[in-house]
Amino acid sequence: MHDGADHSEATEHPASRRVSVLVYASDPAARQRVIGALGENPAPDLTLDVTEAAAGAEAVALLDAGGVDLAILDGEAAPTGGMGLARQIKDEIDNPPPVLLLVARRDDAWLATWSRAEAVVAHPVDAVTLAEVVTSLLDGAAVARS
Repeated sequence: MHDGADHSEATEHPASRRVSVLVYASDPAARQRVIGALGENPAPDLTLDVTEAAAGAEAVALLDAGGVDLAILDGEAAPTGGMGLARQIKDEIDNPPPVLLLVARRDDAWLATWSRAEAVVAHPVDAVTLAEVVTSLLDGAAVARS
């Protein structure tokens, strides 16, 4: 009796992951579009805790403090663009999280190579694509840290 109750609880918890995601964009509407597209659960086994940053220095400080599993950066943010911020994060932060860069034009995707972002998604953000890319990056990050 006792063992059965403990076992059922134990099987529920490993399937669910709670991760921290930073969404950086200078435009509040852009941040809300990304957060709305992701939702709280982009995958059945994934729950997101989202932190917003409106300024580049704020994003760097949050990432430097640690505990962020994924950074989503708007390449169109101003005055600090997401591409330059991605490169700065990769250069300056010890053990930085994977970066998803949002770009205005598909032609800008090549800049992700320079910025060292792990993935690129074009504006306007498609909820299904965004959820797939975020889930993939978080799965890859989990594997890399093992």
